[in-house]
Amino acid sequence: MNPLTACRNPAQEAADRAPDGMSPRVLEPSPPAVIDGDFFADDPVALADGDPETTLRPFTAGTQPARPTWQAAGADDTELASFAADRWLGPWHRLGAVPTNYVAQREAFHRLAYSVVAAARHAENGKFGLRFTAGGFGTPFFGEDRQVRVVGNTLVDQVGDTVRTMQPGSIKAAAEFIGVEPSTVAAEGDSPPLGDPSGPLDLDPATGDFLGAWFGFATSVLEELRAAAPESAQPGRTQLWPGHFDPAVELGDESAGHRATFGASPGDAGSAEPYLYVGPWAGTTDDPFWNASAFPGALLPFDQLLTASEQRQTAIDFFRRAIELLTNR
Repeated sequence: MNPLTACRNPAQEAADRAPDGMSPRVLEPSPPAVIDGDFFADDPVALADGDPETTLRPFTAGTQPARPTWQAAGADDTELASFAADRWLGPWHRLGAVPTNYVAQREAFHRLAYSVVAAARHAENGKFGLRFTAGGFGTPFFGEDRQVRVVGNTLVDQVGDTVRTMQPGSIKAAAEFIGVEPSTVAAEGDSPPLGDPSGPLDLDPATGDFLGAWFGFATSVLEELRAAAPESAQPGRTQLWPGHFDPAVELGDESAGHRATFGASPGDAGSAEPYLYVGPWAGTTDDPFWNASAFPGALLPFDQLLTASEQRQTAIDFFRRAIELLTNR
């Protein structure tokens, strides 16, 4: 069985692989389920009071004193480096070109995300935010330590130590497998229409793998941005919103007009390919950096990211430039 579709506890997996004496952090949700608070979900990268300086983190920026990183830990350990890279902890893979028939396939995965995966969580606790999970996307753990996720083109339902999988042939079949009704509660205005839930759903594994890589890349970058943000920026949680089908985080001093949403769309009705974006809450200035035409903000198109020699740094630099402009305007 694919280890990503088997029963998983990402935090424990990381602890089992990390160098001795290190307390690792990951990008994925892990059990146990959180049943109270604002988010009803864990914060995988968070440092708690008293965490040791040997806390292993999946990015290079952030708290003082500096903590070690997965990238550094894997420098002389190829097995550890491979484990970390597959989970976007560092070192990081390069993003590849979008697969064939990407738009139609992306929309199929998008419909599955909002109508079934998010619906499963919403039925339990009224929340529908999703997260990156290795190889795809899924819910945080909820209820009786349950997680619903998609890995490649496989739908996974994990409850405690039990895992069931299927490759759904329709939204209706996926919903019946999970035990929910197909729902549009998490859909947004730019979500692809649900259509007939009984209609064919032919999920291409190559597109599933690409989306998993895009969401992992994006989450890694956004968590780096979040870790480097000062307390005054009041950074929110990085979540994958099923309606827009994009990971995003909010940060910046709203009272000073600095707050914005920083995100990574896999593509939408206005863009066949993925892009990074910044949407300032207080609008934009006439600086040419704010180049988006479909919304007030800035975007970095996928072709510029794909050809960049340092893809991850290019993404971070794009977001940091936005922060600089917002802070100094």
